[in-house]
Amino acid sequence: MANTGDVKVGSILRHNGDLVKVTEWVHRTPGKGQASYQAKMRNVISGKVVEYKFRSGEDVELARIEYRELQFIYKEGANLVCMDPESYEQIPVPEALIGDNAAFIKEEMIVKIGFEDDNPIIAEPPTFVELEITYTEPGVKGDTATNTLKPATVETGAEIRVPLFINQGEKIKIDTRTGEYVERVK
Repeated sequence: MANTGDVKVGSILRHNGDLVKVTEWVHRTPGKGQASYQAKMRNVISGKVVEYKFRSGEDVELARIEYRELQFIYKEGANLVCMDPESYEQIPVPEALIGDNAAFIKEEMIVKIGFEDDNPIIAEPPTFVELEITYTEPGVKGDTATNTLKPATVETGAEIRVPLFINQGEKIKIDTRTGEYVERVK
């Protein structure tokens, strides 16, 4: 058992029988009374967000999560089939664990998966991915002066917004946390 002083943003707790990921953790010290922690937590299975107030020093149950880096091979139904590069074991990971960021994952990318008792409960794609533009309207010379963006489709089928000077066939870097264009890749 741990107490509230051991918890930080990103920790996985077992709270009221559910696994939750701490997204906000604020220490409050009122003028009178005991200090407390205000927490905002997201259920890792359902995605539901709950708020809870913990007393300072209260015991909490931290979940034991083992993280492994697996290679994404292919998509099968609602699962992403990933391979352990050491044992070559294929593990189906529910696509819902990655959420909207699954649109930026292509074959052979390394994905960080969190397991509890050999069950995948958390999945994180790489922070930045390099993908090729498969379709976008052609850029016009002189379109670099403004911050105007246009829609573009990348090789995984995801649609993002890119600057006007980006053309079809170019590789770009995308931040998977926000789904935004970062830079052009040489």
